[in-house]
Amino acid sequence: MIQSLPTDWAGWLALLHNPLVLLLTGFQLWMFIHAVRQRDWLWAMFIFIGWGLTAFIYFLNVYTAKTTGFELPGTQSRQRIRELKSQIHHLDNAYHHFRLGDVYFQRGKYAEAEKSYRAALEREPGDLDTRAHLGQCLLRLKRPAEAKPLLEAAARENYKHDFGFTLMAYAEALTALNETDAAFDIWQHVVANHSYARAKVQFAELCVKKAQPDLARTQLQEVLNDDRFAPAYQRRRDRVWTARARQLLRSL
Repeated sequence: MIQSLPTDWAGWLALLHNPLVLLLTGFQLWMFIHAVRQRDWLWAMFIFIGWGLTAFIYFLNVYTAKTTGFELPGTQSRQRIRELKSQIHHLDNAYHHFRLGDVYFQRGKYAEAEKSYRAALEREPGDLDTRAHLGQCLLRLKRPAEAKPLLEAAARENYKHDFGFTLMAYAEALTALNETDAAFDIWQHVVANHSYARAKVQFAELCVKKAQPDLARTQLQEVLNDDRFAPAYQRRRDRVWTARARQLLRSL
């Protein structure tokens, strides 16, 4: 590959005027800047010395993984979807519909997840996990008014449900509905009992709206301090929140 590169200025100028080369260079620069901002120094080095392919691998494995910052525990696959659909075909019980909903939720297919969760509730209306996950799903679908009663009821039944994720989603629903006083109280409870960057950043954003910048700075600084010592998988999961924390802290 190196032997095929131009050896004179005319060749280099011709190469630089190639639209495909310009596009690849711009994409690589974009991924390099992103890696530097996220302090992924090893990735930044590989992108810098690589050409095209390394940046594309980074885009698929790192950049796209941090676009939302929302997740349920675990990883899923198309094979798992096929397995669950086969089990539903033969058994058609609430459990398999619920698990299929979780798979779709993981993959960001929230409309399909909603259908599966509702199918599970038709078969077992009182299930706490299904109601809570449906609430989270509706929240991702930008329907906080529908999500709120499900999440509120689930949180009241067990405020520790899903390791605090249900309570955190309830706080997000209240925030989205501009019920700031109620949201503030719930966020305080969440950050007092959990160290989730997702919670601390959103609580800090609400603190800024309520003219409490000192409290906001404390939460944001905790996020950045925790990120320095977090394991790699957690840093990848929390990238979007860490970036928001840095941005908000600079503005205070």
